[in-house]
Amino acid sequence: MIENRTLGSKIFDVINVIIMIICALLCIVPVWYVICVSLSSKEAVNAGLVSFWPVGFNLFSYQKILGESDFFRSFWVSIQRALLGTGVSMFCILLAAYPLSKTSKQFPKRSIFMWILVFCMLFNGGTVPWYITMKGYGLVDSIWGLVLGMGLNVYNLILAVNFFKNLPAELEEAALVDGAGPWKCLTSIFIPLAKPVIATIALFTIVQYWNEFFQGMVLSTNQSNYPLQTYIQQLVVNYDFSTMNVEQIAQVQKLNNQSLDAAKIVIAMIPVLAVYPFLQKYFVTGITLGSVKG
Repeated sequence: MIENRTLGSKIFDVINVIIMIICALLCIVPVWYVICVSLSSKEAVNAGLVSFWPVGFNLFSYQKILGESDFFRSFWVSIQRALLGTGVSMFCILLAAYPLSKTSKQFPKRSIFMWILVFCMLFNGGTVPWYITMKGYGLVDSIWGLVLGMGLNVYNLILAVNFFKNLPAELEEAALVDGAGPWKCLTSIFIPLAKPVIATIALFTIVQYWNEFFQGMVLSTNQSNYPLQTYIQQLVVNYDFSTMNVEQIAQVQKLNNQSLDAAKIVIAMIPVLAVYPFLQKYFVTGITLGSVKG
C-alpha cells in the first residue's frame, strides 16, 4: 500500500517523536542520576559535582548495604507484602468485577454497588479512623496489616469490569446452556481470556505495594517489621566513633546519607524492573481494552 505523505503529516510525526523522546528522558534521567550518585564518592556528592556520570567511582554504598541484615529483612517483608497483597487484591477484584460487568437487568443492584465503590475511591474516612480500625482487628505489627491496609483499588476494579464487558456475551450464554454455573463461567471463560488485564492490574498492584511506605510507619512499632520503603525513609548515617576501630572509622568516612540512600533506591527498583518485562506484552492491551467502555 502506497501512502501519500504530506508535509504536514511528516512535521506531525517529527513533533511526536520529539515529544516522546522528551518524555522518555524525563523518566530515565532521574533514575540515571540516582545511579550516578550511588556510585560516586562522598566528597563529590557533598560538593554537588555529580551530574550525568559518577565522580570518584566506588562501590562503598553497595558494600555497606550488603552488610546490613536490617535491609534484607525489610526487603523480605516487602516481597511478602507484594506477593500476598497482589494475590488478595486479584482474588477480590476478579470476584467483584464479574457480577459488576453484568447489565442492570442481570444484576439489579449493580449501580448501587458501583456508586458505593466510586464514592470510596474519591473519599475516605481519614488516617485516624483507619488506624483505629486496623488496631481493633489486631493488624498492628502484622504482615496482614500491611497487606489488608491498602484496601481494594477501585481503579483496578473498574479496569477489570470494563474488560469483562468487552468479552463476547455469547461465550457465557453457550456455557450456561451447557449447564455451567457462574463459578464455572468465571474460572473457565472470563479469567483465561482476561490475561492482559490481569497482568496489567497485577503490575499496578505490585508497584503500589512495593512503593508504599506510610502504612509501614503507622502499623509497625518495631523496625524489624518495616517494609523496604519505610526502612529507606528513616535511614541516616549516624555512628558512634568512640566504639569503632580505625578500619571501621575509615570505612564510615567514605559514606554519606545521600549516596547510601541512592544505592538503596537502586536496589529497591530491581524487583519491579525484573517483573515488568514479563508483563509488558499484556500491558497496552489490558489498559486499552479495560478503559474504552463505561
